[in-house]
Amino acid sequence: MELAGAVVGLTLAGLWVDYHFRTRPIGVLVGAVLGVVGGLYNFLREALRMTKAPGREQRQEPGREDDGDAPRP
Repeated sequence: MELAGAVVGLTLAGLWVDYHFRTRPIGVLVGAVLGVVGGLYNFLREALRMTKAPGREQRQEPGREDDGDAPRP
């Protein structure tokens, strides 16, 4: 939904810029591109965050044992 919202919202903002400044079709194109880039950025950021969800085992470095809650240097 965020991807679609970003694309639609920024495309409409570009349409308003085109109407207001008579710059057809530059505003719509710039708005659509910014919407796609911003929406994909948010989508990928959320997808990466979900892959690192709590409860999943973290990979450990080879040769290191997990010593509980002890601070690491």
